[in-house]
Formats: sequence, structure tokens, C-alpha cells
Amino acid sequence: MPEISRFLGIVISMYFDEHNPPHFHIMYNEYKAVMAINTLNTLDGKLPARVRGLVEEWAEINQAELLEMWESKDFHKIKPLV
Repeated sequence: MPEISRFLGIVISMYFDEHNPPHFHIMYNEYKAVMAINTLNTLDGKLPARVRGLVEEWAEINQAELLEMWESKDFHKIKPLV
């Protein structure tokens, strides 16, 4: 699973062969979640509210790039939230 970003202890990644809807995976300490790219809704798992807010902010900034990455499967690093 390629890691596409890491910030504040949060790891964001995508799998190569995944099912729709377009989404990414989040790991933070013992928490794991899956977030839809289009809606930024949590599809699976749970995150602390503060972490979820940070991930949503990062994903909103990078939404177009995340969708392009999902469609092309050309995974690369995306700037972390600072």
C-alpha cells in the first residue's frame, strides 16, 4: 500500500487494486479509517475528531490530485498538512 502523505503522526495511503468509490486509508496510532475522496465521508473505521478534521482539511486541499491519482494509479507523495 503506497504511502502518499504523512503528517502529525497521520499516515495516508492508497491501494493499487481497490474497489469504488474512490477512497484512501488513514492510520493514526491504533486507529484506522477509510475516507471517500468525493464526499470526505468516513466509509469504515474511526478516528479521533481532531484527527478526522485534520485529514478532511488535507483531503479538501488535495481532492483533485487524489481523484487523479485514484484514476491513473500513478501514486506519488502529496505535501503534508502544515
